[in-house]
Amino acid sequence: MAEKRDYYDALGVMRDANADQLKAAYRKLAKQLHPDVNKAPAAEEQFKEINEAYSVLSDGNKRAAYDRFGHAGVANMGGGDGNGGSPFEDLFEQFFGGTTRRNASGRVVRRGADLRYDMSISFEDAVHGVVREIEIARAETCGRCSGNGAEPGTTPVKCSACKGTGEVRQVRQTFLGSMVNVAACGDCRGTGQRIASPCHDCRGAGQVEGRRKLSVNIPAGVDNETQIRLSGEGGPGENGGSTGNLYVVLTVAEHRYFRRHEDDIVLELEINLAQAALGEEVTVPTIDGDRPLTVPAGTQPGAAVRMRGLGAPRIKRGGRGDQIVIFKVAVPASLNSEQRKLLKQLGATFKNGARPHEPGREPGFFESIRETLGL
Repeated sequence: MAEKRDYYDALGVMRDANADQLKAAYRKLAKQLHPDVNKAPAAEEQFKEINEAYSVLSDGNKRAAYDRFGHAGVANMGGGDGNGGSPFEDLFEQFFGGTTRRNASGRVVRRGADLRYDMSISFEDAVHGVVREIEIARAETCGRCSGNGAEPGTTPVKCSACKGTGEVRQVRQTFLGSMVNVAACGDCRGTGQRIASPCHDCRGAGQVEGRRKLSVNIPAGVDNETQIRLSGEGGPGENGGSTGNLYVVLTVAEHRYFRRHEDDIVLELEINLAQAALGEEVTVPTIDGDRPLTVPAGTQPGAAVRMRGLGAPRIKRGGRGDQIVIFKVAVPASLNSEQRKLLKQLGATFKNGARPHEPGREPGFFESIRETLGL
């Protein structure tokens, strides 16, 4: 399969292009490439390409995901239908005339509603990825009447008030000229038809409530507010309109120890005075299990080390971030008699007691410890 072209390159804009520049570039190309205008063999594919590019870059969340992760970041969250459909009907109407898209019988074609499903996942699942099964309630096309709302054996008739268009227009004169107001037909509620014998199952609505089980593939490396698009799993369209999409919005639960900073995972690790002064190999938790880590001798409170490749996956660039371990030196709140005796002996060897600290100068505390212990 050919590699997808960069979306910014497809529209011919810079990566910092604003919304107006994106729209202007898309309009210009759409006028040239729309299948109704351009009959060249490659035009249709090029039109799908710019359609997909604009559907991502014109959406703030999708654009942020694309800028961070590339095509992989928007593969499941709305990377464009690629068919010149409903997301751009408002622009197409400006180019080619008309107010709405209609089917062959003149009835208004409506795309199905997009749906949202909020999903909570664990910190580990966000890093490693997971497949989750969900069940959603949504409207389905009525199987008894195939969505036309009429009882089998009967046929809907065209609404006389709107002549089957589903819309009524009122023209009024103003000082600016004629103003046209378009509204849904009140007689047929915008359907364009009258049903003498409504379907027993859907009562003329053409849709029934249903439930559907779906499998959601959550890629490794996702974070809070990531949206995963399941194309065609939203509400059904009307009069031949396309089905809407389902957007799964993720919330990542907080971890007991770990925190996320972009692709890095941060862990605060408590060590005691002796470990900080002398250094020691310790075992630390990581998202992949326990790993050994050497605490450098003379470690200061707040010092940090990186454990390479133990962070979250980088979806766009490949590889993984790091685990950053921040050391916290724990001062004992209580001591037994032997510990107290040893610390008093150690304290007696230090020069100068409590004093103001001069920024940029270290008091040599850990060096004193090593000298006292003969190291």
